[in-house]
Formats: sequence, structure tokens, C-alpha cells
Amino acid sequence: MRAWVRLIRTQQTVLAVVEADLKVAGFPELAWYDVLLELARAPDVMLRPLEIERRVLLAQYNLSRLIDRLEAAKLVVREPCPEDRRGQLVRLTAAGRRLQQRMWPAYAAAIQRRIGERLSDKEAEMLAMLLDKLAV
Repeated sequence: MRAWVRLIRTQQTVLAVVEADLKVAGFPELAWYDVLLELARAPDVMLRPLEIERRVLLAQYNLSRLIDRLEAAKLVVREPCPEDRRGQLVRLTAAGRRLQQRMWPAYAAAIQRRIGERLSDKEAEMLAMLLDKLAV
């Protein structure tokens, strides 16, 4: 039980600190980066909303509203899906790619401060291995 509580609290704490670092740097929330990154990695820089939901690192219970906000900011566009007339595709725009690329240094620095400066390479590898065991 102690391991479970520490795992959840650590996740919440680290995410909150990363979010705060992004905010201080003038960037939107981490979920924006997560979606933009997955679109950037996708073939033709577009995915169906359900595919985005499966790929993002963060729990996104309201992906539709997040996509609405990204679209309003002109970071993504929705397009009809040619294979399924009822479906939609979400495509990354050039502005979305630029924002994702500008956010990465602040995100990487926050990860470095919370993990890289606190754990040796060996400890980080061990932590990754232990978390992999739990993820299966």
C-alpha cells in the first residue's frame, strides 16, 4: 500500500511541477504538448480522436474539448475522414508544430530538474525498469 500511495503522489507532484514550469515559461498546459507531439509523430501528421486518446501519456477524459481549444488556437484542424464519412481526422498545423517544438526545451528542463538532477543514471534506469514491470 505504501508503494501505491507514493507512486500516485509522486506522479501528481511531478506533473504539477512540470505544469507550473510550463506556465511560468508562458506555455499552455502539458496536455496540449502531449496531443501536438502525438500528431507530429503520426503519419501525415493526423490521427482520429480515438487514436490520439490511446497515444497520449496523460489521462484525457475530455479530449473533444481539448481538441476544440487547440483548433480555436489554430494549432490543429479537423477534417472529414475519407474512409468513414461520420469520422473526423485531426491534423497538426504548422503553428501547432512550432508550438510543440518551442515547448520542448521548457518541458525537458522541468524533467531534468525533477528527475535528472535527483537520480543518477543508474537510479533512473532502475526506476524505469521497476515501472516497466508494473506497466505490464
